[in-house]
Amino acid sequence: MAASLPFSLLELASVREGDSVAQTLENSVAYARHAEALGFKRFWLAEHHNMQGISSAATSVLIGHIAGKTESIRVGSGGVMLPNHPPLVIAEQYGTLEILYPGRIDLGLGRAPGTDPMTSRALRRDGIGAEQFPEDVAELQRLLGPLDASRGVNAIPGAGTQVPIWLLGSSLYSAQLAAQRGLPYAFAGHFAPRLYREALRIYRDQFQPSAQLAKPHAMLAVPAVAADSVAEARFLSTTSYQRILALFRGQPLWMRPPVESMLGLWNPQEEAGVKGFLGLQLLGDAMAIEDQLAQLLDTVEVDELMVTVDLYDPAKRRHALDILASLPQFQRQKGLSRV
Repeated sequence: MAASLPFSLLELASVREGDSVAQTLENSVAYARHAEALGFKRFWLAEHHNMQGISSAATSVLIGHIAGKTESIRVGSGGVMLPNHPPLVIAEQYGTLEILYPGRIDLGLGRAPGTDPMTSRALRRDGIGAEQFPEDVAELQRLLGPLDASRGVNAIPGAGTQVPIWLLGSSLYSAQLAAQRGLPYAFAGHFAPRLYREALRIYRDQFQPSAQLAKPHAMLAVPAVAADSVAEARFLSTTSYQRILALFRGQPLWMRPPVESMLGLWNPQEEAGVKGFLGLQLLGDAMAIEDQLAQLLDTVEVDELMVTVDLYDPAKRRHALDILASLPQFQRQKGLSRV
């Protein structure tokens, strides 16, 4: 029997071509509820701006909405792109969420803008870039820690909530910073698989215990297409192929229906780029994914798996979770945990 580990989900609230944002968010709620019933541990929402086809820009608002429609699954950011926001605002938002939904909120942080330079300037953080990320993380830790009456500025509400902070990354930088600060770490293998082994090894090797975390806790995000047959999974995977192709071409990111063949939709260079982007993809029926996952977990030590499931049909997307939850590697979550 394969060792089990918690499974979590990453959500972009992706809009199907022709659907409304309202319908998209209704589908996200149903998806989160289904994940909770199956025993998934977390439901994280990613911050992106000015991207047609992605409706998770107001990340903290959606976290509150999902948390209010569920009961026990942890809900959080995967992540807040910290260069876009003053730490005080984030501490107030996520501290308030923790007060409303105690023990269920996670604050994942990234140092990329999650958008283009023009939109980044429109977010009113001119001159504040990724180089200030370590200082901003430290300020957030202070603001979410005990109230310090000697300081002129505190997060009210927010102070004392100790919302768990995660660092997210697709390179080695955040792995090193998470290790130095004693924070949990998530690697974005769902879109940048190249450095996952090295980043996770560095995180474990350099980890220093902290008040938040006594030992390293690493999560790996991977894409997955689960279906009742390998043939069906291959067919359904063309939705994510089309979407990533649109990303490469600078086109809107609507979720499009699957197609029988990608021939004529991409050239060989684009095909190689899309498949490289999805290098850690789990694809197939339960037996195929079980084997693929066993091989993946033989290459790296992780404490948790986070899955992105980009399927066009909301019912098939929920059914994909049934298949993932049937795997011997799936560890059903019961009750709340701090990490």
